[in-house]
Amino acid sequence: MLLTRDYGVELDGLKTQLAELQEIVKEIVKNSSSKETRIKEDCDQSGKLLADINTGQGELGGIFFSGQYLGEKSRYRWEPHERDVKQLLDLDSDKVAKILSALGHKQRIDIIRAVLQQPLTGTELVDRLNMGTTGQLYHHIKALLGADLLTQEERGGNYSFPGHRALPFLLLLAAVSELLDTSDYMELSEARNNAGDYLGTSPEEYDPHLLLRSVLENTILEHQAGYCSDVSVVFHSDGSVTVADNGRGIPVQSFSNSEKPRVQAVLTEISRFSASFNAPNSQKGITIPIVNTLSQRLTVEVRREGKVFRQEYKHGIPQTPLLTVGLTNETGTSLTFFPDKEIFHSGFDQSLFANEIADISETFPNLKIHLLTD
Repeated sequence: MLLTRDYGVELDGLKTQLAELQEIVKEIVKNSSSKETRIKEDCDQSGKLLADINTGQGELGGIFFSGQYLGEKSRYRWEPHERDVKQLLDLDSDKVAKILSALGHKQRIDIIRAVLQQPLTGTELVDRLNMGTTGQLYHHIKALLGADLLTQEERGGNYSFPGHRALPFLLLLAAVSELLDTSDYMELSEARNNAGDYLGTSPEEYDPHLLLRSVLENTILEHQAGYCSDVSVVFHSDGSVTVADNGRGIPVQSFSNSEKPRVQAVLTEISRFSASFNAPNSQKGITIPIVNTLSQRLTVEVRREGKVFRQEYKHGIPQTPLLTVGLTNETGTSLTFFPDKEIFHSGFDQSLFANEIADISETFPNLKIHLLTD
């Protein structure tokens, strides 16, 4: 039996299917373009979201996330998840605190970070983390094993991190990285609340000249290192004061694995630097971060690398990023600060401070100190 095919009809059918497919693709592209346009309209030029997108969530909105973790020996994928913000805020506080406290130990975090990079034996962990003995290690490993935050291949074998826990833990670290600076600000806030530990007298007698003396002490250290020969102390009519030197200028580059410029660390990290000045009868020394947090406002200006950099603070907290505001052939640092009136009930007295300047000049005759009023 001879079969014949009507290729014309078949071709017409294929054309129809192709036309339908083209319409579907056009519709998909149209919807995608429309969504992208809406998102762009909700963003400013920096790409930051300006307006909430209607997601059908409650008035507090929702969190949407997905991703995958690909390790050397494991792979785990999170399909798209959705969490209502109100539901997250209503989580049991006791349980949340227990989870965070279980992880909130330096050595446990170090253990997890180590085995995330590669499976390790107990001996290798002790050596890598410089623990000295295995007793301390196994105390934390026992807790991590019981919490399903660590696995062991076999008795005496390698420890590794469970694949299904990897992505949540890494996301937690990502969130923490966005909050790292808050630990510095909490320390600064504690310093404000305990100003007497640094100022050494009763609140009625707190002396703002102690802050000025501390800033000047840092300039003297720069002079002793051979990099500063000239400093100006300018008393302003609004009650603030500026100390400007011709030293090297505080470094502005960011630390490795951080976006924080070094000058911001100098001004906000209490524990990073030792104090160069102690007030009489004080328990702790006054560092630049202490000057910063006890000031209602502070502005730092750094001149180095052919540029002028500036950043502003309020009670120790940055109000601006480190900005490049000009070009210069000079080097040095200028600090302008206004002591907080809630802490200091008296202002600067230029004539009183002149006596201290005279003593400094006698001790360091090669350091020129100019006492000025604007």
